[in-house]
Amino acid sequence: MPSSSRPDAALLALRPTLPQVLPASGDATPADFLHHTLRPVLKLQNEVLLAVVADFVRDHHIPLATASPTEQQRLLAELLTRNTKLRYTVVGVVVGLFTAPELAYYRQHRPELNRRLLELATRRVQDQAATVVDLAA
Repeated sequence: MPSSSRPDAALLALRPTLPQVLPASGDATPADFLHHTLRPVLKLQNEVLLAVVADFVRDHHIPLATASPTEQQRLLAELLTRNTKLRYTVVGVVVGLFTAPELAYYRQHRPELNRRLLELATRRVQDQAATVVDLAA
């Protein structure tokens, strides 16, 4: 994909800034990508992420509202671990906002980055379980 077809500057301008120093581009690791790309994009897409999960909770009749906080954590983790359609949706919500160079790096390290992305997304959703319950109502 030619980089000229992606609005990279506009995509970067949308992201919240997180205080970090970027490594030299040739030295980037999946951990660097997590901190410099995945975390800011997930933060930007937080409302979308919570709405998508809430829709799955509602559509699959998961009794999140009546569950204890501990059970809510378990149910959300299970949903994000076992539901392949939801996992792909969450990945798409994030990957769709990558710049061309980020997408190229992601494509080279897809399995590792998907694992990290889904771990971050799961933690974010679990930390905001009350909001997911409200959105699913």
